[in-house]
Amino acid sequence: MPGFTIQYNKKTQERLVEVFEGHSGHRDAMKRRLELEKKHLGKDWEIVSLNAASLASIEQSHSRYFHGRDITLLSR
Repeated sequence: MPGFTIQYNKKTQERLVEVFEGHSGHRDAMKRRLELEKKHLGKDWEIVSLNAASLASIEQSHSRYFHGRDITLLSR
């Protein structure tokens, strides 16, 4: 099942989204979340890993992460 990692700034509502496709996507997303948590991005940042059939599903079920600005492409 695909997995997704979202880094979300609660103060600015900016987000970075990573998509992990394939059979082990959900595990890869969890591993990435744990890596990011070790770096401790600060108290304003929330890091989550989610599993769903598609990003559209997550946008619906976890809509609060998708109200602000997407900075995913800016971080590359």
